[in-house]
Amino acid sequence: MSKTEKLFTVAGTAKNADGTVKARFANDLVARIKILNKAGCTDINLVELPQAMTKLEALQHLQTLGITEGDAGYAVANKLAEKAKLAKKGEVKVQATKAPKAKSSVKKATVSADAVESTNA
Repeated sequence: MSKTEKLFTVAGTAKNADGTVKARFANDLVARIKILNKAGCTDINLVELPQAMTKLEALQHLQTLGITEGDAGYAVANKLAEKAKLAKKGEVKVQATKAPKAKSSVKKATVSADAVESTNA
């Protein structure tokens, strides 16, 4: 997960005043419903998520809940495809190559018993 991705605790769909359905995300369910009502949105379907999630995770969760019917399902699937494409674009593929064996530059030192006895005395 990117450091800049926000986490949300509420996700769902709502129909705008012009009739388009959009996926919605928030952290306060009641406040978000009030804002959407004030903006003239209808068919508000927001759910609290089991834990804080990114938009991609929240959209995947909405699909597991069965929000796949009609315009709401289309809006969720469309936004999910968009977020999945962005997530995939951010991935970096690295091909592993066989690294050459490093030669050890450590030399073994031998210490005579006389030298050890003279340092302990």
